Amino acid sequence: MKKNIVVGVGNMLFKDEGVGIYASEFLKQNYEFDGDIEIIDGGTLGFKLMSYFQEYENVIILDTVSIEENAGEIYRIPSDVLLGMGNYRKTAHEVEIVEMLEIVSVLDSHAKVTILGIIPEDIISVGIGLTKTIENRFEEFILNAVKEIESLGIKAKKVNNIAIPDIVKSMIGSYNGEHLSRIPNEEDIRYATNI
Repeated sequence: MKKNIVVGVGNMLFKDEGVGIYASEFLKQNYEFDGDIEIIDGGTLGFKLMSYFQEYENVIILDTVSIEENAGEIYRIPSDVLLGMGNYRKTAHEVEIVEMLEIVSVLDSHAKVTILGIIPEDIISVGIGLTKTIENRFEEFILNAVKEIESLGIKAKKVNNIAIPDIVKSMIGSYNGEHLSRIPNEEDIRYATNI
């Protein structure tokens, strides 16, 4: 078995839904880790993430959590606790993560899975980047992720100070600029639908 992996999950097209992906990239660009750990963007891989639950000893998932609390609250949820939280599942990947945990829990050998989640403010609006509420709590979310990684015996060292808006820009690249001039205007759309 491989040792440790951090998986950022979510969909960065829906505001705070992308927080896990941004967090994994933030860790990669701002920290160095001394120890056996991988950090990946799991995106919306869904059931394909199950292989990580079978191949690694420890899996840390960075994600949103749908708990009825204030936006920006941060939770550490071990997999056994998560399995007992029926009302947790609201987004597609939350459902998939719980279902994958239920499946691998019957196997003889599977990872110790921990969810580090933050309650989102907006996962409905289409938009790239975090809401101000989540952006203001992002540093604490990262510090909790680093603490979780260090609990595995891995040393973390901050080597850069790249801010979250710059991390977002680095991830979306050309999707946040030139293409906007190619989006058809209302007149073009009206003409296209009348054909």
